[in-house]
Amino acid sequence: MTDTLDRAAALADRLFAENVEGRPFRRPQGTERPASLDEGYRVQNLLNQRFAEAGRGAPAGYKVGLTSEAIQTMYGSDQPINGVVFETGVHRSPARIALADYIHLGFEFELAVEIGSDFRPEDAPFALDDARARVAACMPAFELIEDRNADHGDVDALSILVDNSWCAGVVLGPPRTDWRSLDLADTPVSLRVNDAPPATAVTGAAMGNPLNSLVWLANQLASRGTTLKGGMIVMTGSTLATQFAEAGDRFVYEIEGLGAVEATIV
Repeated sequence: MTDTLDRAAALADRLFAENVEGRPFRRPQGTERPASLDEGYRVQNLLNQRFAEAGRGAPAGYKVGLTSEAIQTMYGSDQPINGVVFETGVHRSPARIALADYIHLGFEFELAVEIGSDFRPEDAPFALDDARARVAACMPAFELIEDRNADHGDVDALSILVDNSWCAGVVLGPPRTDWRSLDLADTPVSLRVNDAPPATAVTGAAMGNPLNSLVWLANQLASRGTTLKGGMIVMTGSTLATQFAEAGDRFVYEIEGLGAVEATIV
């Protein structure tokens, strides 16, 4: 067990240094590679402790990634992954995002939820009705992805997971508390990037219903003895393909019945 903990700490140290110094992402290999997802989350927790101590602040919530079967297959996984959203990474719409603050900035297009009451481990397992009862508000949102110029042909889910699932922050649209009349399995969404024609999808592109992502996260955290706390934000997974930003880009993502979120890249 000591060897496992030492290996996890060494990988967390390496990932932390590379993030701080702006070095490209390198997939863990050989003896430094975690032997399981549980070990991977141990590395992530250690890395996030280092981020918090270095000034990112307290966790403001979580992101759920790899929420479509196609993306899971691409990265060799049979389930989603999660990561932490730090309070210093939370932006409000309309946001101005400085490209120079990132190595390789990607945008993902999501429904975010604000938790109203705790998901406690002792109350697990959770189901869809629990999610509906515990969500205070929903909102359109961007997740800011930092892949550090990763070679996507040479990474897998475990590699992404240990690096806090590449979560570099979020942009949140106005929260709406009157969301329960929406069919979140089939609510239309649209994305406008600059003057290009809008791209469209439905909220159900994330695990059939974004609340399914929330249920998965709450149960996954509960299995590790962690409470998903009231007031936290959960990013439930992207409905459209990730887009990497360039200076001058303007992104507007709208969820029918919930409004829009906007960000400009400077």
